[in-house]
Amino acid sequence: MEKVTVRTTAHAQFVNIDREINRIIAHSGVREGVCRVFIPHTTAGVTINENADPDVVRDILASLDRLVPWNHNYTHTEGNSAAHIKASILGFSQTVFIQNGVMALGTWQSVFFCEFDGPRTRQVWVEITPAG
Repeated sequence: MEKVTVRTTAHAQFVNIDREINRIIAHSGVREGVCRVFIPHTTAGVTINENADPDVVRDILASLDRLVPWNHNYTHTEGNSAAHIKASILGFSQTVFIQNGVMALGTWQSVFFCEFDGPRTRQVWVEITPAG
Protein backbone atom coordinates (compact mmCIF):
# COMPACT_ATOMS: atom_id res chain seq x y z
CA MET A 1 0.00 0.00 0.00
CA GLU A 2 1.20 3.51 -0.81
CA LYS A 3 -0.04 6.81 0.57
CA VAL A 4 -0.60 10.00 -1.40
CA THR A 5 -0.87 13.40 0.24
CA VAL A 6 -3.59 15.71 -1.07
CA ARG A 7 -3.70 19.35 -0.01
CA THR A 8 -7.08 20.95 -0.55
CA THR A 9 -7.59 24.69 -0.87
CA ALA A 10 -11.35 25.04 -0.45
CA HIS A 11 -14.05 24.04 2.01
CA ALA A 12 -15.58 21.67 -0.56
CA GLN A 13 -13.50 20.54 -3.49
CA PHE A 14 -12.93 17.65 -5.91
CA VAL A 15 -9.29 16.92 -6.72
CA ASN A 16 -8.41 14.73 -9.70
CA ILE A 17 -5.93 12.12 -8.43
CA ASP A 18 -5.47 10.08 -11.65
CA ARG A 19 -1.83 11.13 -12.09
CA GLU A 20 -0.85 10.07 -8.57
CA ILE A 21 -2.64 6.72 -8.83
CA ASN A 22 -1.16 5.93 -12.25
CA ARG A 23 2.30 6.82 -10.88
CA ILE A 24 1.81 4.26 -8.10
CA ILE A 25 0.61 1.66 -10.61
CA ALA A 26 3.66 2.29 -12.84
CA HIS A 27 5.99 2.05 -9.83
CA SER A 28 4.39 -1.29 -8.87
CA GLY A 29 5.16 -2.83 -12.25
CA VAL A 30 1.67 -4.36 -12.38
CA ARG A 31 0.33 -4.48 -15.95
CA GLU A 32 -3.01 -6.23 -15.24
CA GLY A 33 -4.84 -6.25 -11.93
CA VAL A 34 -6.88 -4.17 -9.53
CA CYS A 35 -6.29 -0.83 -7.82
CA ARG A 36 -8.07 -0.01 -4.57
CA VAL A 37 -8.31 3.59 -3.41
CA PHE A 38 -9.27 4.27 0.20
CA ILE A 39 -9.80 7.57 2.03
CA PRO A 40 -8.97 7.27 5.78
CA HIS A 41 -10.98 10.34 6.80
CA THR A 42 -14.59 10.77 7.94
CA THR A 43 -15.19 14.12 6.21
CA ALA A 44 -13.71 13.30 2.80
CA GLY A 45 -14.51 10.68 0.19
CA VAL A 46 -13.66 9.40 -3.26
CA THR A 47 -15.69 9.09 -6.44
CA ILE A 48 -15.31 8.36 -10.13
CA ASN A 49 -16.96 10.84 -12.47
CA GLU A 50 -16.55 13.06 -15.52
CA ASN A 51 -13.25 14.84 -16.05
CA ALA A 52 -13.98 16.80 -19.24
CA ASP A 53 -16.46 19.45 -18.10
CA PRO A 54 -15.73 21.13 -14.73
CA ASP A 55 -19.41 22.07 -14.52
CA VAL A 56 -20.15 18.44 -13.63
CA VAL A 57 -18.09 18.74 -10.44
CA ARG A 58 -19.68 22.11 -9.64
CA ASP A 59 -23.14 20.59 -10.15
CA ILE A 60 -22.35 17.64 -7.87
CA LEU A 61 -21.05 19.93 -5.13
CA ALA A 62 -24.07 22.26 -5.47
CA SER A 63 -26.48 19.32 -5.38
CA LEU A 64 -24.83 17.90 -2.27
CA ASP A 65 -25.10 21.33 -0.63
CA ARG A 66 -28.84 21.42 -1.36
CA LEU A 67 -29.29 17.85 -0.14
CA VAL A 68 -27.11 18.30 2.96
CA PRO A 69 -26.84 22.00 3.89
CA TRP A 70 -23.89 23.06 6.03
CA ASN A 71 -26.06 24.93 8.54
CA HIS A 72 -28.83 22.72 9.80
CA ASN A 73 -30.12 21.46 13.12
CA TYR A 74 -27.32 18.87 13.59
CA THR A 75 -26.36 17.62 17.04
CA HIS A 76 -22.66 16.91 16.37
CA THR A 77 -20.86 19.59 18.38
CA GLU A 78 -17.87 20.03 16.04
CA GLY A 79 -20.16 21.71 13.52
CA ASN A 80 -19.15 19.59 10.53
CA SER A 81 -21.95 17.04 10.38
CA ALA A 82 -22.71 17.98 6.79
CA ALA A 83 -19.16 16.96 5.81
CA HIS A 84 -19.57 13.57 7.52
CA ILE A 85 -22.89 12.97 5.76
CA LYS A 86 -21.59 13.99 2.31
CA ALA A 87 -18.54 11.76 2.69
CA SER A 88 -20.78 8.85 3.67
CA ILE A 89 -23.01 9.42 0.65
CA LEU A 90 -20.07 9.33 -1.79
CA GLY A 91 -18.13 6.65 0.05
CA PHE A 92 -14.58 6.09 1.19
CA SER A 93 -13.27 3.64 -1.42
CA GLN A 94 -13.23 2.84 -5.11
CA THR A 95 -11.90 -0.14 -7.05
CA VAL A 96 -10.53 0.27 -10.57
CA PHE A 97 -9.19 -2.37 -12.94
CA ILE A 98 -5.64 -2.02 -14.24
CA GLN A 99 -5.03 -2.74 -17.92
CA ASN A 100 -1.72 -2.23 -19.73
CA GLY A 101 -0.19 -0.66 -16.62
CA VAL A 102 -2.77 2.13 -16.12
CA MET A 103 -6.26 2.52 -14.66
CA ALA A 104 -8.93 1.20 -17.00
CA LEU A 105 -11.36 4.12 -16.88
CA GLY A 106 -13.98 5.22 -19.37
CA THR A 107 -13.16 7.98 -21.84
CA TRP A 108 -14.43 10.80 -19.63
CA GLN A 109 -13.81 9.25 -16.22
CA SER A 110 -11.36 10.27 -13.51
CA VAL A 111 -10.89 9.42 -9.85
CA PHE A 112 -11.60 12.39 -7.59
CA PHE A 113 -10.65 12.96 -3.97
CA CYS A 114 -13.68 14.72 -2.44
CA GLU A 115 -13.05 17.28 0.29
CA PHE A 116 -16.00 18.38 2.44
CA ASP A 117 -14.30 20.01 5.45
CA GLY A 118 -11.29 21.84 4.10
CA PRO A 119 -8.95 23.22 3.39
CA ARG A 120 -6.82 20.42 4.82
CA THR A 121 -3.92 18.09 4.17
CA ARG A 122 -5.29 14.60 3.60
CA GLN A 123 -4.15 11.09 2.77
CA VAL A 124 -5.24 8.71 0.02
CA TRP A 125 -4.25 5.08 0.41
CA VAL A 126 -3.69 3.08 -2.77
CA GLU A 127 -3.26 -0.70 -2.96
CA ILE A 128 -2.32 -2.53 -6.15
CA THR A 129 -3.10 -6.23 -6.63
CA PRO A 130 -1.81 -8.10 -9.69
CA ALA A 131 -4.21 -10.31 -11.66
CA GLY A 132 -3.94 -13.84 -10.39
